[in-house]
Amino acid sequence: MKKIWMATAWVVLGVCVAQAQQKEVRIGVLGLFHSKQIVVAPVLGQPLQCSAGGGPWPVRNQMLVELAVPKLRIAGTDNSLDGPITCDNSQGGAAEIVVSVPGKISRRYRGKLEIRTESRELRVVVIMALEVAVASIVAAESPSHAPTEALKAQAVAARSYLLAGKGRHSGYDFCDTTHCQFLREAPAPGTPAFQAAAATRDLVLRYKEEVFAAMYSRSCGGQTHTLNELGISTRGYPYFGVTCDYCLRHPEKWVVQIQSADAAGLAPTENSRLNLARKLGWKSVPSNSYSSRAQNGAVVLEGVGVGHGIGLCQRGGADMARHGASFLQILAHYYPNTEVKQY
Repeated sequence: MKKIWMATAWVVLGVCVAQAQQKEVRIGVLGLFHSKQIVVAPVLGQPLQCSAGGGPWPVRNQMLVELAVPKLRIAGTDNSLDGPITCDNSQGGAAEIVVSVPGKISRRYRGKLEIRTESRELRVVVIMALEVAVASIVAAESPSHAPTEALKAQAVAARSYLLAGKGRHSGYDFCDTTHCQFLREAPAPGTPAFQAAAATRDLVLRYKEEVFAAMYSRSCGGQTHTLNELGISTRGYPYFGVTCDYCLRHPEKWVVQIQSADAAGLAPTENSRLNLARKLGWKSVPSNSYSSRAQNGAVVLEGVGVGHGIGLCQRGGADMARHGASFLQILAHYYPNTEVKQY
């Protein structure tokens, strides 16, 4: 009986792995560094194989990829490579890979790798299983020490975004910044982020039977926004403004001063806020909930919250969880008129 049970378990596990591999996302990583050099290395004891239009080669140590416009070159060789460099575990599957921008950052990923040229820099794309991406996003996006139910709510929102939010980039589905969803390394099994993703596997948010790209922010200031309020066109879920008790009691307040010329084009829309943030820095207008006044030839903005304030408020969701709310109750509060279902 024990042998039969073990054999069945391995069959079920194989089916789950196969299903997971069918759902993959392409995520552009480390793009903020606009690098012309990328170091790729295997994790000790794990196979890594790369190819670039010809026969594959094993990678046993660090491999430095350089931009040789318009081609690629492996440092230490004289050959230029036309096509993208792709790397996997030698069986066409996910590998454990360390990717580094020399002298700046190094991160470990679980997936298949693609390196190509784009706009006179190197573009690095990791093709990873959907659930690996979900767990990685939960680990990167969630507040520290967030309760389990808040992490589960974050996992459902992140998964929904990955399944319905494609199309913001050419050549890959998402980036690893807050422009899409923040992503670092895959969390280890047993960690809270890993467990939250596993506990909510396949669950997504639906509005009128359609999965939608669930938006969320760090702190809403006490009241979430609708898309219409922020000048964002509605395609699917319109979002609904809801009260966030925690942020009402504990608002994240901020005050900034900007030059009148810079403030001239500022309007109460998300696009206006982002345009000014790109010009002056991402802390120039931290949220969409603020008032303004003229002072000494400048404009002073006083506001509350951090982020666009649409959908799930991460601080508010964490507080609901600390007071006994389930992830379903958290999602129902911040995404009214939606359902949580399997995709």
